[in-house]
Amino acid sequence: MIPIRSTVPTRFPPFVTWTLIAINCIVFLFQTGMPPSELAEFLYDFALIPARYFHPGAVVDSYIDPSVYTPFVTMMFLHAGWLHLIFNMWTLWLFGPAVEDRMGHGRYLAFYLACGIVASLAQAAADPYSTIPALGASGAIAGVLGCYMRLFPLAQVIVLVPILFLPLFFELYAFIFIGIWFVVQVIEGTVASLAPSEGGVAWWAHVGGFLIGFVFGPLLQRSTRRYRVYQPDEGELGFDPFGRR
Repeated sequence: MIPIRSTVPTRFPPFVTWTLIAINCIVFLFQTGMPPSELAEFLYDFALIPARYFHPGAVVDSYIDPSVYTPFVTMMFLHAGWLHLIFNMWTLWLFGPAVEDRMGHGRYLAFYLACGIVASLAQAAADPYSTIPALGASGAIAGVLGCYMRLFPLAQVIVLVPILFLPLFFELYAFIFIGIWFVVQVIEGTVASLAPSEGGVAWWAHVGGFLIGFVFGPLLQRSTRRYRVYQPDEGELGFDPFGRR
């Protein structure tokens, strides 16, 4: 299922979401301009390699000191390929603005970075001996999804389901769409833990980011004194202010 549209209205331009997308794209373009050897060194410096912190002897080509923890932050601005970047940025573009609108720019930025750091820690804890660089914004974006699910559980998410060459469009409640996504992450993460392999998806980063966003994200909403409550007629055409029909 590919999400196509979020139906939750916003009052303010999502400057932080736009900036995060721009930074991710610029960094990726910088990556694509590197020769393979320089790119490998760059990823070893700034992507997350759990073994560097939990089992340093396993990382032969360690370019940075294990006491440097910047990769727990920088890894969320790196991507492994075009599809990796596009899917992450598309998801952030769809779900980020509504969360940013309810939190405010400063709180949203702090929330996004915190989700990314917790996601990095979750992945490192789940696979502490991995020497494969873990990278991507999906852990932080999972936190955005978790918060969106709490704030707008009954919002309609319009999704595309391609059946062979026929595109089919459906409306799903946010809690169903995001809930299915989360269950898949847990199942895939469990399978990966039981049958570890080189490389793959950082499933537990998604789980960790989602949980921190689901639990703590709603606590960062702006108060009604700073953010006027939506009136019933302020939704998008056909949807109320919470994205419901």
